[in-house]
Amino acid sequence: MYSVFRDLAIIILSAKFFALVARKCKAPQVVGEIIAGLIIGPCLLNLVQTNDAISIFAEIGVVLLMFSTGLGTNLKELMRAGPIATLIACIGVFVPLVGGTLLYSAFYGFAAVGSPEFYRALFIGTIMTATSVSITVATLQELGHLKSFLGTTIVSAAVIDDVIGIIVLTCVLGASSGEGIGGVLIQTVLFFLVAIGVGVVIHFAMKWLDKRNPHTQRITIVSMAFCFAMAYIAEQYFGIADITGAYIAGIVLCAMDDAPYVERRVDISNYVIFAPVFFASIGLKTDISGLTPEILLFCICFVIVALLTKIIGCGLAAKICRFNWGDSLKVGVGMMTRGEVALIVAQKGLEVGVVDPVYFTAVILLIVVSSVATPLVLKALFTKMPPVPHPSQTKA
Repeated sequence: MYSVFRDLAIIILSAKFFALVARKCKAPQVVGEIIAGLIIGPCLLNLVQTNDAISIFAEIGVVLLMFSTGLGTNLKELMRAGPIATLIACIGVFVPLVGGTLLYSAFYGFAAVGSPEFYRALFIGTIMTATSVSITVATLQELGHLKSFLGTTIVSAAVIDDVIGIIVLTCVLGASSGEGIGGVLIQTVLFFLVAIGVGVVIHFAMKWLDKRNPHTQRITIVSMAFCFAMAYIAEQYFGIADITGAYIAGIVLCAMDDAPYVERRVDISNYVIFAPVFFASIGLKTDISGLTPEILLFCICFVIVALLTKIIGCGLAAKICRFNWGDSLKVGVGMMTRGEVALIVAQKGLEVGVVDPVYFTAVILLIVVSSVATPLVLKALFTKMPPVPHPSQTKA
């Protein structure tokens, strides 16, 4: 029983050490935390192995991560670039979903629709749908284009992309468990209807509580309780992924005056304990013992297809929305980063047995390559081809 404290000490120290190393190397800290899990886990040193306690800590970490993402959402900016960003996000989800499904099928055979192997292929496509909002924002901010119309469109599309990706994840997981896509869609719609109803009540209740108790621990405590309650309701009563409930809880509270305050408080506990355990647990669960030349080739193709389908899908959608070819390419490249959500999707698939641990190698490789390539390519594109005002701005 007490060995869990030893495991947590090793995980937290190693995760933070390698996160700092990653930051020094200009790479996302999450990459370092995953590498820490690979080093201390069965892949190399075998100092720590996954168990029920670590899995619970990791689950809390991912729920708080999605709650924090929802809290940080800017609804006004999201609605301003809404129609264009929504179209880019939809096509940016559809093309990688199809590309990933076809890639898996090309390697392991085309299976009949509804068979377990078909859902494995579909799930590989689902992993490719997610875009990393944090990496995209950091890159655009560094380049000085975050608040431009082009930057707002990319970030808004990335946020909508993640919402659609989570819905696709929920449908695929539900369908693979034998519930059928129709039943899953009904449950999903019911959940969102309930979430809207509960959300309106909680929104006004929290705004009232916030005015009476501004910047107090009570706001944070009640907000976190709401987050966990929504995560439980989503999973237990609607068969929806708990991260969906947590994300919706964050969206409900993001317009609250103290939303940034709550987000900072949530991030403190999550940054110190739960998030490092979650990201390190990805490395702990990664199994390279079955890494054959065929799977290694699949991992390389997985990365190439994931990057190209985002660039093509989002770039063409941007062109349809009357961006010029240069800015359309920037949109596509800006949307190709993968991060936390891709890991979350992959972990959910592992939990239900839809994907094998060995394929985490492909996901981790994709995150590393896209995280390093995106800032470099975007910087080159913005330098050689400065943004051109969108027709909607010219009319204004």
